[in-house]
Amino acid sequence: CSTLLTFFYTDYIGVSVATVGIIFLLTRIFDGISDIIMGFITDRTKSRWGKARPWILWMSVPYAVTFVLLFLVPADASDMVQAIYIFVTYNLVNTVVYTALNLPYSTMASLITRDEKSRASTQAWRIFCGPGGKMIVTVSTIPLVQAFGNDQRSWIIVASIFAVIALILLLICFFNIEERVVIEAAKDRTFTVKENLKALFSNQYWAICLGLWGFMVMMSTVTGTIETYYCKYLLGDEGLYSPIYAAELISQCIVVMIVPHFVMRYGKRNLTLAGILLVIVAQVVWMSSPLSVPVAMVSGVLRGIGVAPLWACVFPMIADSAEFGQWKTHVRQDGMIFSAASVGSKLGGGLASAGIGLLMDSVGYDGTLAVQSAEAMDMIYNICMYAPIMFSVIIIILCLLYKLDKIYPQVIADLKERDTQG
Repeated sequence: CSTLLTFFYTDYIGVSVATVGIIFLLTRIFDGISDIIMGFITDRTKSRWGKARPWILWMSVPYAVTFVLLFLVPADASDMVQAIYIFVTYNLVNTVVYTALNLPYSTMASLITRDEKSRASTQAWRIFCGPGGKMIVTVSTIPLVQAFGNDQRSWIIVASIFAVIALILLLICFFNIEERVVIEAAKDRTFTVKENLKALFSNQYWAICLGLWGFMVMMSTVTGTIETYYCKYLLGDEGLYSPIYAAELISQCIVVMIVPHFVMRYGKRNLTLAGILLVIVAQVVWMSSPLSVPVAMVSGVLRGIGVAPLWACVFPMIADSAEFGQWKTHVRQDGMIFSAASVGSKLGGGLASAGIGLLMDSVGYDGTLAVQSAEAMDMIYNICMYAPIMFSVIIIILCLLYKLDKIYPQVIADLKERDTQG
């Protein structure tokens, strides 16, 4: 949402790119705090549907409604009023509604199964459908907006269509999943906030997953956002964004479904590491001919293949870290693990959006101008080409620190033995 939303705010409403970036960053900070709160709430939720599943039902309608509100910015209002409206609605969607929906949804990864291969396969389907849906939205949004009139009204129409589709899919999800991992001994034991935090911060693999998820989202946000401007100003046609981004997402979706078949043989860490190295290669390929659309498409395909293992493995890795945490500290905290790890993704997305906004504003970018300054053009180029390489290097370092794959079978064996002993 934030990638095209930035473009909507700056080029259709006329809001300063720096203002949008700062709002997104502040929202992500609040969002990270709400994630922690929602983690505690999820772990303490008791219903006939479980502790995570019911939130998918409860938040489906509020999410559809608040999503449309994002695009109802008063066009003729002052800059201050527009900024306040964007801040309030963006926080309402992300900090409140989406957190209460997505955090429990993510927690289901550790509640559906404990089997490593099944967990990887289940999450692969999630990641396949995620980028698949993102691809459909990303590729179709601008053409649909143009078809409906290419103004704010057209964005509202398109957003309403997507909101209805999202509502239907969320209800289908709720009625077709089930929580199967239930720790009987944990039903009668509620841990204090202090105990939960102590257990959380002693889990080194949770911390690594937080970083992986955060920088993964940061790289995705930067790529998805800056390519819109790159296509418009450097390639000369913003419509090129859809096929270039589609090339990346299609290849990513295909490879995501293949990755689980190699998890048991090579390990999640090693597959992720190999893929991220390919991302660096993809950027070098693009830099060899930066104004060539075919080369941009090839680079997108390579980058999609490269990021696929990380997208396919990061959520099973977080679920594995929940098992490791219970094994190490005797504290079971599925919701807390996923909520705290998601803080990395929220901050990563916010920092990426804010960083792009501040960097482009520093060189005088103005979305109301048809032609940008040479400094703005150089900034767009540098962010597009070099930012993914920088993030990739950090992800590689985190992968080298992750060694849970080797001990995971013993962790599960020990936990199953404890379960039998109550």
